[in-house]
Amino acid sequence: MSRLTHLDHKGEAHMVDVGDKAETARVAVAEGQVVMLPETLAIVRAGEARKGDVLGTARIAGIMAAKRAHELIPLCHPLLLSKIAVDLAIDEALPGVRVRAEVRLTGKTGVEMEALTAVSVACLTVYDMVKAVDRAMHIEGVRLVHKSGGKSGRYDLAGREA
Repeated sequence: MSRLTHLDHKGEAHMVDVGDKAETARVAVAEGQVVMLPETLAIVRAGEARKGDVLGTARIAGIMAAKRAHELIPLCHPLLLSKIAVDLAIDEALPGVRVRAEVRLTGKTGVEMEALTAVSVACLTVYDMVKAVDRAMHIEGVRLVHKSGGKSGRYDLAGREA
C-alpha cells in the first residue's frame, strides 16, 4: 500500500500541494442506493411524495454537493469541475433507488471525493423526501466504481469485488 498523502513526515494531517502536478483529464464514478419498502417506492415512482419530486430534487442536491465537497471534507481542494452527472433509477428488485454520479475535470487532482459526495447527498435527499412514510429506509453500497487520470492511473471496481 502506498503512503497516505494527507499525512506529513510527522504523521500530521495536511493539504497536499498539487502545484507541481500535471493537469490531466480526470473522471470519477461512484454509486450507492437507498433501500425502502415497496410501498415507499410506489410513492416515489408515482410522484406522490408530500415534499415534491424526489428524484429531481435528489439529482440537484447531488450536483450541488459535488461542487461543495471541498467545504465539507477538510483536506479537499476547491475544483473547477467540467461535468457533474447524477442519475437516479428506480429498482423494484431492491426495492429502492439506485444513484450513480460521474464527475469530470481537467486538473491537478482527482474527483473521487466529489463523486462520492454527490452520491451520498443524493441518497440522503431521497431519504429526507420520504422519511415521513418509511424511517426504516437505509443507504448502502456507497463506493467508488471508477477513476481515471493522474499519476495513480485507472481504477475499476469490476473484477475487484470478493
